[in-house]
Parts: sequence; C-alpha cells; structure tokens
Amino acid sequence: MNRVKYICSTTARMLTLLIAVSILSFILISASPVDPLKAYVGAESTLSEEAKEEVAEYWGLNDPPAERFLTWADHTLHGDLGQSITYNMPVSTVIADRFKYSVALILAAWVLSGIIGFTAGIFAAVKKGSIFDKCVKTFCLILQSAPVFWFGLLMLTVFSIILGWFPIGQAVPVDKLAADVTIWDRIYHMILPAVTLSILGTGKITLYTRQKLIEIMHSDYILFARARGESVKQLVIRHGLRNIAMPAITLQFASFSELFGGIALAETVFSYPGIGSAVTAAALNADAPLLIGIAMFSALFVFVGNFIANVLYGVVDPRLKEGGYRA
Repeated sequence: MNRVKYICSTTARMLTLLIAVSILSFILISASPVDPLKAYVGAESTLSEEAKEEVAEYWGLNDPPAERFLTWADHTLHGDLGQSITYNMPVSTVIADRFKYSVALILAAWVLSGIIGFTAGIFAAVKKGSIFDKCVKTFCLILQSAPVFWFGLLMLTVFSIILGWFPIGQAVPVDKLAADVTIWDRIYHMILPAVTLSILGTGKITLYTRQKLIEIMHSDYILFARARGESVKQLVIRHGLRNIAMPAITLQFASFSELFGGIALAETVFSYPGIGSAVTAAALNADAPLLIGIAMFSALFVFVGNFIANVLYGVVDPRLKEGGYRA
C-alpha cells in the first residue's frame, strides 16, 4: 500500500506541475510584446491585409487568449501538442528532432560536472588551506558569477578561433552529407559546448562537497578513527564518501534545471541545433505551442531527474524513506 500511495502521489505532483507550467507559460507568452503575426510574415511584408487575416485565422491568432488555451489543452489531452509557427511542423516532431541533440549535450555536461566537482571538492577538503584549495575556491567563485553566454564566447574565441582545436559551431560538419557524418564528428562538435556547460556547473557541487567533507573530517568519530591509526585515504573512503554522497546527489540532480536554463544560451552561442536554440527561435516569434510544449517537456525532464534522485537516496542509505515508501 505504501508503494502504491507513493506512486499515486508522485503522479499527482507531476500532473499538477505540468498543468501549472502550461498555464504560467501561456500567460507569459500572451503578455509578450512580440506580435506572432508580424514575426511570421515579417515586419516589412508586402502581403495584403486580407492575406494577413487569413494567416491569423489559420493559426488561430484572432481568437481570445482563453479560447486559444482551451483549444490547445483539448488537443494536448488527445496527444496533439499543436503546430509550431516557427518551424511549420508539429511541436512533438520539433521536440523529438531537437532533443536528440540536447540530451547528449546535457548528459555529457551533467556527468562531467558531477565527476569534476565531486573529485575537486574532495581533494580541496583534504588539502584544506593549501594553494590548491585556495585556487579551487577562487575558481569556483568566479564560475558562479560568470554568465553562460560570456563564458561560451570566451571558450569559442580561445579554443576555436585562436587555437583552432575545435569547430566554431554546429552539431555536425557543414561540408559533409548526412550519410557521411560519423559518431566522432558528432562528439567532436559536442566537446566544446559540453565542457563549457560542465565547467559552469562544477562550482556549486565542488564548494558544497568540500565544506561537507571538512565538517565530517572534524567530527568526533573521525577523531576516534584517527586515533586508531587510519590514514586520510581510509578516512575519506570509509567514513567520508557515504556521508557526502547524499548532498552531492541532491545538488547534481537539482542541476538539471540549471542546465536547461543555461542550454538555451550555450546552444545559441555555439549554433548547436538543440532544444535551447529552438526556445530562442520560438521566443522571438511568440510561438506559443512550441514554447509551452518545450516548457512542459523541460519540467517533466527535471521532475524525472528529481525522482531518480529520491530513488538513489534509498540505494545510498536504505534507512531513508520517501512518503513511507522505501526506495
């Protein structure tokens, strides 16, 4: 019964989140100063007023906002997220085509930031007060205040333009046919944006891991373990890792939302054809169906990430329960 109750409550929270995100997204889009009709036909369009009226009628732009939302909600309940004004294709198709690029970039950046941040935090805590520790803290604080687009432009300028180690942009070489593109070509084009996102995401987990491990290393049971002759390596492995794993998992899965927030700017800087660049294009065109669809999809993705984190809590520490259900 506890397991069924937990699953039902999780599903209810997920549905509530999606409904709230869709309503809030539609309200914000409706309040946008961008005219979707002008964005679609162009500000300097020579179309007649009758033709513009037909375009507006076709996309339902003349309907009241509430009616447009209810129509969209009815279609969504039947599995149709609507038609994208920007790309003139179904929203589900746009998300599916773009997500395959973004998911690879997000996962690569997420894994790299977790490994680098967790490892750097451990070494900084073990070497507290050393030059390495001070450099790590300074670097992390700088990263915390660095905008994504600025850091992306800096990486692009140094490693693509000056050094020429990586391509300037795109997900695949522009001079190759789709059939000739290899896996290495895709990885090669993804390295720089993935590293950019991962470095920006390491600061928080590094500082938190460092501080948590320092607190643990000064606890009473660690002092007792030292008295028994355990080395620093044994102390970290036997007593430190399990205790710092929980906050590390929490921060790492919470960073999904930060990655989605930064991926739009990163993909725009690197001309990467993922969901982030689609969000930018849709926002400039007031493409309500696409923006709402991506917002719901992003919320669902983050929600699933947090759910996985809750399950992993039980793996790391079986004593933990979530709503009476043992993970």
